[in-house]
Amino acid sequence: MNNRRLLTLGSWPEAKRVSEILRKETVGGVILLIAAAAAIIWANSPWADRYFAMRDFEIGAEPFGLHLSLSIGHWAADGLLAIFFFVVGLELKREFVAGDLRDPGRAALPIAAAVGGMAAPALIFAAIAWRGGEDALHGWAIPTATDIAFAVAVLAVISTHLPSALRMFLLTLAVVDDLLAITVIAVFYTDDLDIGVLAAAFIPLAVFALCVQRGIKAWWILIPLSVATWVLMHESGVHATVAGVLLGFAVPVHRSVTRAGDDLGSGMAEYFERKTRPLSAGVAIPVFAFFAAGVALGGFSGLAQALTNPITLGIVAGLVLGKPIGIFCTTWTLSKLTRAELDSSLRWVDVIGVSMLAGIGFTVSLLIGDLAYSDATRAEFVKVGVLTGSLIAAVSAAVVLATRNAAYRRIQEAETADDDHDGVPDIYQPRQD
Repeated sequence: MNNRRLLTLGSWPEAKRVSEILRKETVGGVILLIAAAAAIIWANSPWADRYFAMRDFEIGAEPFGLHLSLSIGHWAADGLLAIFFFVVGLELKREFVAGDLRDPGRAALPIAAAVGGMAAPALIFAAIAWRGGEDALHGWAIPTATDIAFAVAVLAVISTHLPSALRMFLLTLAVVDDLLAITVIAVFYTDDLDIGVLAAAFIPLAVFALCVQRGIKAWWILIPLSVATWVLMHESGVHATVAGVLLGFAVPVHRSVTRAGDDLGSGMAEYFERKTRPLSAGVAIPVFAFFAAGVALGGFSGLAQALTNPITLGIVAGLVLGKPIGIFCTTWTLSKLTRAELDSSLRWVDVIGVSMLAGIGFTVSLLIGDLAYSDATRAEFVKVGVLTGSLIAAVSAAVVLATRNAAYRRIQEAETADDDHDGVPDIYQPRQD
């Protein structure tokens, strides 16, 4: 009994330490990359049949006529990814209530950049993919999404001396981008909408909102309400991940009711994000990436065929060219025509680097690809296009941002030297013990 108690007490600090590690932006991006790489390697190995058999294996049941018998891949895309979108909803709510999006002046440029960063890739994709047939255009939204986890992770690795305003620009841009992507999924990729079931989904959602507004954190209350909201949203025809966003929006940023013993310095949104982010970064996103990124390339000939397909080319061009063109041109034009200004610590070449970084469209792009095409061959083209475009965008952005990081480092070192010497020779400087 005592040994069991010691084991339990000893495991809690370890679990807490793991949770803290998973909250780091670079760690989430690395885990995501490892999961995607593992999927690609396994899907092109002699044991590829086992990978696809596992991905397509169906589990679940259909009680009361509910369609909950899904493949493992679908559970990852519809179920686990809802956890990721719950965190996104929390971030969106916080930004709109207490963040940069609360101030129209500061938010104008990144919001406009997000809109331009979705319009340009969609147009470029359409201009190229139409040669693949009318149905090919159904994937117009695939290259419009930015992967927050990957983009912020790359920036975190490079950004040792870059201005903090650059990170805030990217975060605001990515948050608005996610909001627009969620709207696109709900409006353009929803089939056979059941209004009655959709209305019923708002009942447990409303009860959930009431509970969190009153400061209730009991998992045995909130998790069943969340699951009920997810199930009804799934049955309504709207993609189930939208339930995650709505649940996130329901959480108050500032605590409306406080109780003895609560941490009064943090709101409910911060509390839930702190608890949920490790699960999202360490489980939900990697598992989704593992089952979504696995594509059988079919050797060099199969890869060459995929890379020359109009859908693949449209996705790559949209991510690599459309994102930076749309973001930079929209931002620059708005700054010239209105009073909106770029942060004084930034230069336009910094915006170019972030614009290229926004071309990393992994998680949401793969999700939209799954919704856009039911044909297995086109689904493989989507994966090749997203992976190739995201890789090119990440490498290109890393080169530009690393160059800018070096420039800012030299400036900061020069300023530090000036502050240290202040025009006085070293021998006359006060001794620093």
